[in-house]
Amino acid sequence: MTHTPGKVVARDEVAPVRWLGEEGRFLLRAEDTGGLYSFFEVTTSPGGGPPLHIHEAEDEAFYVIEGRYSIVLGDEEYEAPAGRLVYGPRGVPHKFRNISDGPSKLLVVATPGGVEGFFEGLSELMADGGPPSPPDMIELAARYHVEGLEQVGPPPGVGSR
Repeated sequence: MTHTPGKVVARDEVAPVRWLGEEGRFLLRAEDTGGLYSFFEVTTSPGGGPPLHIHEAEDEAFYVIEGRYSIVLGDEEYEAPAGRLVYGPRGVPHKFRNISDGPSKLLVVATPGGVEGFFEGLSELMADGGPPSPPDMIELAARYHVEGLEQVGPPPGVGSR
């Protein structure tokens, strides 16, 4: 096990990273935890959230701190108001959607650490203001062992899931 020094983080001193209608602040990165986990806050605009996807390399825990989300985990859909935690093990398809009228916020723990690189890469692919090209998106997803971004399921807010 890699030992790392302790760290004190002030949320507002961490620069936000923006992607697809969301904003993340990576409070503890893989290098801060010896690769054990990443800890971050995600703010999602109303109706926003990722499409159905699978992380083959990380487990994720989503703790709602503000607003409400609809979270699909496998074949089940859960309403998650503030104070609710949903655990998404690696290999299980999942997505979430902000079902509040205003921004909603999640705290996320991803283990092992390093998923922040995916979101930073996504932000870079969107730097020109448009959506990333499908080949670039597929390459980025493959690099971080994320599957299903090319529509495993309907986008958030479409259909019954």
